[in-house]
Amino acid sequence: MAGYVSEAVIKRLPSYYRHLKELEREGVNQISSQDLGERMRLTASQIRQDINCFGGFGRQGYGYSVEGLREHIGHILGVDHLHKMIILGGGNIGRAIASSNSFPNNGFETVAIFDNDPKKIGTDVEGIIVQDICNLERFVHEHTVDIALLAVPAMRAQSLAEELYGYGVRGFWNFAPLDLKLPEDVSVENVHLDESLEVLSFRMMQQLCSPML
Repeated sequence: MAGYVSEAVIKRLPSYYRHLKELEREGVNQISSQDLGERMRLTASQIRQDINCFGGFGRQGYGYSVEGLREHIGHILGVDHLHKMIILGGGNIGRAIASSNSFPNNGFETVAIFDNDPKKIGTDVEGIIVQDICNLERFVHEHTVDIALLAVPAMRAQSLAEELYGYGVRGFWNFAPLDLKLPEDVSVENVHLDESLEVLSFRMMQQLCSPML
């Protein structure tokens, strides 16, 4: 893999992966940077620049092998091997993610769910029994845990992340409404649903306020 890669390119990689999987399902074997760019609303030049960040792939006048490029990007993303994930919070977000088929299909397996609510503990979510959070330390020490998904109140998220860091977990997918502060050897993706809706609201307002042509 190449050295420095911009955050913008990294954030586009899952979109490449998704579109290439869709193309495979449509029976497309080969695609040019022009056609892929039109599909993704990017220029052909941007497509080539992004892919070249990770080494040359494809041939001039031939384009890209859809299957080969999808495998190449899947390897870059690390979704060609299984990631073991635990969910902290057995509420709506945690249950929705545990129930989704898309995550195991992309290499993310939910292996446990934890909560401190007696009403949730012991309930079944797609074959996974919600455990008491008191069992967290023992579970992490006895099982491989690559990613911890935090779907807990903000007041609990930071302390739980620090606790899990102490147990050796280095990947966090955070749905709590705050940015986690953790050491540099940790990978964190903060998902702020309210901010995403606010951006959508802004764009809608801009459209409404734009003068009619």
